[in-house]
Amino acid sequence: MIPARYQASRFPAKLMQDLGGKPVIVRTYEAAVQTGLFDEVYVVTDSDIIFETISGIGGQVLMSKTKHESGSDRIAEAVENMDVDIVINVQGDEPFIDGESLTKIIEVFKMDVDEEIDLASLMTPITDWNEISNPNTVKVIVDNQDFALYFSRSPIPYPRDEKVEAIYYKHKGIYAFRKRALLDFQRLPMLLLEAKEKIEAIRFLEYGKKIKMVETHVTGIEIDTPEDLERAKKAWK
Repeated sequence: MIPARYQASRFPAKLMQDLGGKPVIVRTYEAAVQTGLFDEVYVVTDSDIIFETISGIGGQVLMSKTKHESGSDRIAEAVENMDVDIVINVQGDEPFIDGESLTKIIEVFKMDVDEEIDLASLMTPITDWNEISNPNTVKVIVDNQDFALYFSRSPIPYPRDEKVEAIYYKHKGIYAFRKRALLDFQRLPMLLLEAKEKIEAIRFLEYGKKIKMVETHVTGIEIDTPEDLERAKKAWK
């Protein structure tokens, strides 16, 4: 499922910006299909423009019925009556998604025979302090089994003792959910920490869900700003 909102707060209409001759959302949809990992790939949108763009290329697209606070809420509505076990949420501004990383988070559920994991997501190591301190970059810290402890727009862990080595991880906005966890997410109200940080993954932690983080070294480019789009265009060439 690729949630696709037209009016993004930081970069309105970013999903319809041109990337190598096609809109960003089309590039993301095609990249997800081309991995060959999924039974079905859908774009879920509140926008007539995006709906018509995806249907115009013969893609599968659903119009969400109600206004949503997050992409996870939007896809929860879409899958509620679908016969599925695992739902992958790929952000619409991730045209550089790769099959290797997606395979890793799918494998998490194949190995989880006791069904203790509610969702899985990706993280990648970062070393540039400008990126670590940038609030547009969501960071995550994990326990010794790679379960998420917290997500933040602030640098975590804080470097109080500079002599202690720390690895900083960037959270990549790709999730794999058990369907029941996704439906729980839709029903549970937003709490303080999620509202403050504006990071939807925090809601799962606030309600005691288990998020397994998977490390990947494929960084790609997420298009959050016009500057990101320019970088993406250069990379696409």
